[in-house]
Amino acid sequence: MAWQTVQRGHAVANGLPVLTVNRVGHEADPGGTAPGIRFWGNSFVAGPQGEILAAADADAEAVLTATIDLDRSEAVRRIWPFFRDRRIDHYGALAKILRD
Repeated sequence: MAWQTVQRGHAVANGLPVLTVNRVGHEADPGGTAPGIRFWGNSFVAGPQGEILAAADADAEAVLTATIDLDRSEAVRRIWPFFRDRRIDHYGALAKILRD
């Protein structure tokens, strides 16, 4: 799923685990004028390189558990140093309003 890929990308970009949670099932429209909403489920835990550590399915409630290795996150951030190579001297322009 595309949304899962985006969330896993956040884990990779930050070198940290990401926990993504979503409800399952159907909720009727309280006004009764619309069909309601179906929740996709598929909650998951991704490791610091986007690998799936635990996953739930789409149609049943679940409690996920995963072991998060903080030392591994530290190691990943050292070998893939996105933050080290930042150019914070260029951040000032990001805070400006376009019309300035």
